[in-house]
Amino acid sequence: MRKSIVLICLAVWCTTACQRHHNGNTEATKFQVTQAVEKDTLVYHEYVCQIRSAQHIELRALEKGYLQNIYVDEGQTVKKGQLLFQIMPVVYQAELERAEAEASTVSIEYQNTKSLADSNIVSKNELALAKAKLERAKAEVSLAKAHLSFTIIKAPFNGIVGRFNNVRLGSLLDEGEFLTTLSDNSKLWVYFNVPESEYLGYMARTKSNARQAVHLQMANNEIFPYEGIVETIEADFNNETGNIAFRATFPNPESILRHGQTGTILMASYLSKAVLIPQGATFEVLDKKFVYLVDENGVVKAQPISIGVELPHLYTVTQGITTDDRILIDGLRKVKNNDKIETRFVPFAKVLDGLTHLHAE
Repeated sequence: MRKSIVLICLAVWCTTACQRHHNGNTEATKFQVTQAVEKDTLVYHEYVCQIRSAQHIELRALEKGYLQNIYVDEGQTVKKGQLLFQIMPVVYQAELERAEAEASTVSIEYQNTKSLADSNIVSKNELALAKAKLERAKAEVSLAKAHLSFTIIKAPFNGIVGRFNNVRLGSLLDEGEFLTTLSDNSKLWVYFNVPESEYLGYMARTKSNARQAVHLQMANNEIFPYEGIVETIEADFNNETGNIAFRATFPNPESILRHGQTGTILMASYLSKAVLIPQGATFEVLDKKFVYLVDENGVVKAQPISIGVELPHLYTVTQGITTDDRILIDGLRKVKNNDKIETRFVPFAKVLDGLTHLHAE
């Protein structure tokens, strides 16, 4: 009797367990579907950019001579008018003194000739020649002063001194020899190339001539804390690339950016009533995008779509589906065209929350 009871209980347990296992499998085979949504969307276009100082110049020796003094170091911040380099001035000082002595002699000769001309002893032509000789001597003095001043190299504006070009004390410099660079990084010019189609969209958005604000993503993927403004657009398109160059200006009060850096410009544009779907709901066949649509009977149909813009976790769809279509969002590799499946509907907002949470993890 006890064996019969045990066998009956075992049979009941096995039946219940099998039912539970079967129900679990049924639940597991339910595929999630959702519907696309239509909403106004902010899209960021990304462009690789080059960062340049608004003022970046080469400092060169204007006279030939030995480098007598270096008053700054590489990477040093300097003020306008600050002394940077000095070329040995001995020769140029001597030339100035000689020119001044010559001018003094000519000045005396001119005064004597003027006195004689006033007494009608010499002609007015001789006086004119003496005056011309004096003016020439004064010009020689001015030229000698200019040459002497060129031996002193000062900062023409506030900036940062660049790397020295093998410049050392005592180096013999040729006229025009490159010494270093000077960069004013208080304001940066950022250049980036925009395709023709996006250029036309930009022009349509800025018909009021309002300059568009842009953001800069730095090389470490962080966003530069200050906003830039698109100020100029190049006159011509590059026929080889189909792009046109934009220039945005960024303030740089904390001197974070330097001349020569690179980054990514983020330019925002608004899409009105864009149709959005999860990226994970798509698959590719021969470089074309598809989604699986599921009808009211649970039948799966592959549908080609046209993608507009890629967003984080999402695509905008320009053609192929509407917000009334039910889209398969999981198990895409487990089904094929015309399969009939069990589905569970998930609201788009919940799908998006799940994607955002997964990305954050």
